[in-house]
Amino acid sequence: MQTGGIHLTTCAALATVTALAAVPAAPALAVGPGAATPAAAPVTRAAGPSAGVSQPGVRPATGTARSKAPAVPARAAFVYEPATGTVHLSKQATRRMPVASLTKVMTAYVVLREARLDDTVTVTAADVKHAARNGATHASLRAGERLTVRDLLYGVMLSSGADASHALARVYGPGNARFVAKMNAAARSLALADTGYANADGLPKPKPGYSTAADQAKLADVALRDPAFRVIAATRRHVVAKTKVHRAHVWTNSNKLLGKTPGALGVKTGYTDAAGYCLSFAADRDGRRIIGVILGDSKSERRFQTATRLLDWASGQAPGPAAL
Repeated sequence: MQTGGIHLTTCAALATVTALAAVPAAPALAVGPGAATPAAAPVTRAAGPSAGVSQPGVRPATGTARSKAPAVPARAAFVYEPATGTVHLSKQATRRMPVASLTKVMTAYVVLREARLDDTVTVTAADVKHAARNGATHASLRAGERLTVRDLLYGVMLSSGADASHALARVYGPGNARFVAKMNAAARSLALADTGYANADGLPKPKPGYSTAADQAKLADVALRDPAFRVIAATRRHVVAKTKVHRAHVWTNSNKLLGKTPGALGVKTGYTDAAGYCLSFAADRDGRRIIGVILGDSKSERRFQTATRLLDWASGQAPGPAAL
């Protein structure tokens, strides 16, 4: 999209984050209509001393000394391990701000609960105009094409297509307003207390909505438990062969960690002038899943470089003990 006092907590020791521990862990998501909403994994351990500035819900704890965290130029960031709740890094992680196309993670999550992957959606002129009118990234869809939900989700997650997300919201709301209501209901059920969605794509019109680095990391954890989402988010390139009902499409993932950073699982990129360059990312390293979010970087490439350094650093730290 072309419409788009820093506090850093590094890990000197482990501490408990009670503010994020309110929801229990949940099993993998079911795919299809009527699937139950899982609770987000608890975040119960955090990095220790906060440079003399206290954080709500964080209390110091003694533990093994840890190496210094990499610098994070972005406005906000959060890195943690859902399995243990270990928070490796927290910088303005509960500050509400626009998250651009990271919004589409929730869009995909809701669609996977409402639809069957083999359902067919007919693209309308309104879907195409929505992306064009807002100067948004698109999946090159044309009115009259009929594509499966599965393929449209690739268009949403890989090429960040506002046309694809509009089509899905239109059908599975039905309509944008009802779909956004479902997004916000899902956010409440997942205890994302600092998240409010205004549309299905993160565009600034009519308003951008808001979230936090911590909430988006929790959402990524839940979304990655869905096998369909996990496959789509980690796909580097998706080809849709031409048929009688749609054109050929080739969508390339905008997440540059894939294929370069060991264990990378993808997730989502985003940009608007207001949100800056954003990135939700995850990787599996030596049996440990590490999830991070970067919000508000001023340089596109730097968010990927920072994420790589954070994953390498966090995977080298001793994981925290299981939550008490």
